[in-house]
Amino acid sequence: MAKASKPRYRLLAADEIVETLDALKARIEARFPGAGLAGVAGEVRDLIAETAATTRAIMRPRWLLRLVVAGVLAGAAALLAALVLRLDFDAGTNNIFNLVQSIDALVNLTILSAVAVVSLVTAERRLRRSRALQALNPFRAVVHVIDMHQLTKDPGMVGPGAVRTAVSPERSMTPFELSRYLDYCSELLSLTAKGAALYAIATEDGEIATAVNEIEQLTTNLSQKIWQKIMIVNATGR
Repeated sequence: MAKASKPRYRLLAADEIVETLDALKARIEARFPGAGLAGVAGEVRDLIAETAATTRAIMRPRWLLRLVVAGVLAGAAALLAALVLRLDFDAGTNNIFNLVQSIDALVNLTILSAVAVVSLVTAERRLRRSRALQALNPFRAVVHVIDMHQLTKDPGMVGPGAVRTAVSPERSMTPFELSRYLDYCSELLSLTAKGAALYAIATEDGEIATAVNEIEQLTTNLSQKIWQKIMIVNATGR
């Protein structure tokens, strides 16, 4: 029986995204030598290249924390067992009154111990979540940097009837060049979102997935605005 091949197209791989970004950076540099957008592509490339190491560090077991949790669990169990063994179940009014008080104290201690144990048990997950959210901040920031690069690319100012003022931004691109530049911005936004998605895949955490979805929604909204500009450029002719 032939061995089943490993699924190749079901996983998002950081090295594949990096290769795509290398190609995109080269295309930008070839079309627009010295353009700052190529530098942004390089920053995104480096950011995603670090993702594998970052996710491994985030998902690494915290053995010291686990030992502390195990110690607390053992101590709590031993304390509760000792208290149960000291309960006096002999008949008698005084003994019954004391027994009720002891059971009440035991129940309260059990509840407090359970809350503390749950907090400790989930501490590793919360630590991972915090580090992953911090790692996503640069992705969110670079999305806005990309948006800044396309912000002044006004398709209405590339036609023959465009009127510039003394303080108008320098616009030397042809309609074709402007369309390509905007397309590069859209590609870069999409690849940035794919890099952020690596954290949701690695951590399998609901809150991380929500944060990644917010970044993807942001990039999608910005890409839609960019493609509106591209459509205007294409409608006015090249």
